[in-house]
Amino acid sequence: MLELLDLRERRERLEPRRLEFDPSVIQAVGAIIQRVRDEGDDCLLDLAQRYDGAELRERGLVATPEEFGSAERTLPDDLRRAIDALVGRLGELHARQLPSEWSAARDGVRFGEIVRPIRAAGCYVPGGRAAYPSSVAMTVVPAAVAGVEEIVVCTPAGASGDVPPAVLYAAARAGATRVIKTGGAQAIAALAFGTASVPVVDRVVGPGNAYVTESKRQLNGLVGVDGLAGPSELTIVADDTADAELIAIDLVAQAEHDPDASTTLVTTDPSLVERVSKALDIEVASAGRRDIVEEALRHNRAVLVADEEHAAQAVDDLAAEHLHVVLEDPRGFAERVRNAGAIFLGPWTAVSFGDYGVASNHVLPTGGTARFASGLRAADFVTVTSVVEIDEEAARALAPEVSALARDEGLVGHARSVEVRARRREDL
Repeated sequence: MLELLDLRERRERLEPRRLEFDPSVIQAVGAIIQRVRDEGDDCLLDLAQRYDGAELRERGLVATPEEFGSAERTLPDDLRRAIDALVGRLGELHARQLPSEWSAARDGVRFGEIVRPIRAAGCYVPGGRAAYPSSVAMTVVPAAVAGVEEIVVCTPAGASGDVPPAVLYAAARAGATRVIKTGGAQAIAALAFGTASVPVVDRVVGPGNAYVTESKRQLNGLVGVDGLAGPSELTIVADDTADAELIAIDLVAQAEHDPDASTTLVTTDPSLVERVSKALDIEVASAGRRDIVEEALRHNRAVLVADEEHAAQAVDDLAAEHLHVVLEDPRGFAERVRNAGAIFLGPWTAVSFGDYGVASNHVLPTGGTARFASGLRAADFVTVTSVVEIDEEAARALAPEVSALARDEGLVGHARSVEVRARRREDL
């Protein structure tokens, strides 16, 4: 069940799984975006019925206060407490991530940066296979911590026209101001253009299927996006101290995300690969979502490396969404790593803890994009603006060098803008 790749002698570079775009999906998404732009709510209502089996023309697209109240009343106490705790943990985490305003002065120039929350954010929460209150919290909480005034959650309704109670409760607790019953590419388009029910937002975040991802790609620039999410990924680096059963359990946990989820075990120990393969057979036999797990495990592989330095190179090549380090010295290894969405250290730190907000957000870069991208942060919901103030004396002192640069670049108007000020003596 683990494809074996022995690089101990070859030391060839590994390639991450790149995000691929299906031409048929590109075309379909383009048509949906145009429909949303032209038809607004009518398109959302039509596609909710077509794709989700939800008839919403009488009830409307916006979740009502009564629906929120019913969700809170019907949710089991233990689940309600778990969501409250998740929101609390994420609030504490994301409060540490906001940039600070600052200012300084030197030679007549006062300069600094101011930080402002964006006006509105859209949070996409997938539906279909399951309800995901954790994804609600992961996307809404950092926006709320950043001070965003309008936080809109888009998620598909079920055939009954209802949003799962756990999703509605999480949205309310996390700080969402509106929940819209729409999913897919049409949800992203509605957040970008606005409709009668959906306000225009400045940034859209949250994972989704290929159609959601493609709509983000096509609309990026018109609206800010957090990234283009591909299938979930896990790289495990382990040595002979690792528990093969725990690794097998973690591989199955990763596989149940999605049939296209991928995992890579990187190790110096060939015997560990054998032990993990045997443990996998046992775990898969009792897996809860066995069809999905078995399909995803087709993407599993084990990579044999020469030493920990070689393992760190493999990790950086893969730049995976999740990295779990199960070595005798996991912290020491983490210091060598450059590329990973989130790093989990030691045998007790299952990636599943991070999936549910224990010290990590689960909206993370995939498809090798951890080389240049980070997980979702509160800082993603603010803008940082430079502020400059120059007094008369400094303007005169700086004008000659600025003028020289501007004229060398052929920008005579720029040069004149500072030269005239240098000659003025009176207040402007």
